[in-house]
Amino acid sequence: MIVVTSQEVAGTARDVSGPGWESKRMIVREHGMGHSVHETRVLEGSELHLHYKNHFESNYCISGEGEVEHTVTGEVFPIRPGTIYALNENDPHILRATKGDLLLVCVFTPPLAGNETHKADGSYSAD
Repeated sequence: MIVVTSQEVAGTARDVSGPGWESKRMIVREHGMGHSVHETRVLEGSELHLHYKNHFESNYCISGEGEVEHTVTGEVFPIRPGTIYALNENDPHILRATKGDLLLVCVFTPPLAGNETHKADGSYSAD
């Protein structure tokens, strides 16, 4: 059994951040689960241009409000507590935190090692 707390991850190599976001990688590749699970905060007013070319991602909103925009179709979907959205086609997107910080539980397949930050194109490396 694997038991990890957010407090244990805080301040370690698995507590990463970039412009407008912070993420604690709770379950990572080394755990052997086939996915990784992150506690991620997108700071109010942030607009993240992302494109996970090598990963599928599902996000469940715990608190805050925002929106996710599919940059190919132009569709915009509201995000609020209780909303889940999944990037099931490596969808390029813009994530905006509009009212308070967005607190998300994120699941990545394949799993992240835990210390990654976004490349210039908004993706993570495949390795």
